Amino acid sequence: MKIPVYYLDKIRAAYPNIEFEHLDFNQDGMVNDVVVVNHELVCRFAREDWGREVLVQEAKLLEVVKRYVDLPVPQFEHLEAGFVSYSYIPGKPLSRNTLLKLSDTVRSRIISQLSTFHYQLHSIPTEILLQAEVSTSSTVRSRQDWLQLYEQVQENLFPHLWRHQKTWIQELFAPVVSGELDFNYTPVLINGDLAVYHVLFDPVSENISGVIDFGVAGFGDPACDIAVQLSNYGESIVLQMEKDYPMLGNVIDRARFWAGTLELQWANYGLKYNDTSLLLAHIGLARDIQLINK
Repeated sequence: MKIPVYYLDKIRAAYPNIEFEHLDFNQDGMVNDVVVVNHELVCRFAREDWGREVLVQEAKLLEVVKRYVDLPVPQFEHLEAGFVSYSYIPGKPLSRNTLLKLSDTVRSRIISQLSTFHYQLHSIPTEILLQAEVSTSSTVRSRQDWLQLYEQVQENLFPHLWRHQKTWIQELFAPVVSGELDFNYTPVLINGDLAVYHVLFDPVSENISGVIDFGVAGFGDPACDIAVQLSNYGESIVLQMEKDYPMLGNVIDRARFWAGTLELQWANYGLKYNDTSLLLAHIGLARDIQLINK
């Protein structure tokens, strides 16, 4: 798709001496359009008015995060209403297949980098985050929210599912309905959306080169971030994170449940908004996840 002239004009105004030698346009996200200039500059544009506030919050949050994590994160160079830019962080998405193809030694190092990042992020002092006016992540869900999702899934998805699929969903939500699954947690700073395309891998150095997109980050349940990693890489890999992420045992059951709901959430949105791309959003997820209380 052609890049809107409005975006290019905004970039030229912020960088008067820039020359457009190579442009990449990415509209895969739900909040921003992204223009990458010359493999050097990332320019993000909010699609809606509410997305502008998201960028403002992300800018404040990243100022804190960069002081506490070892891995590179975006450092906004330019910020105005609905438009931010930062230096390009090279790398390709750290997919499960990419990780499994690495040698045992390199894979262990990458898992350690990933788990250390989570530990550092989730350990940022609360008072520092409050001083920075970090807000609650939009990913936060209460037990009542999960029960409401279950009702929506039964109403909207069950008419399209086979019997064994309905049984799987009923078994997934059973610990929530019974109250067996404990949803109590101490809020920490979470990313909330650490999908494989937000974790960048450098195949030359064989290291994680950076973590991008903190658009839904904020105070929330650390199980949310671990759930995304379960979906990204599977439990056999996530369990190896415990060495550098010692709180794993406290969050794993909530994370298992949360991971099981991800494709249901997106399928529910897809039907609600008649959007096929949302229905297909979680093709390729890992299926290596244990039962709750296993």
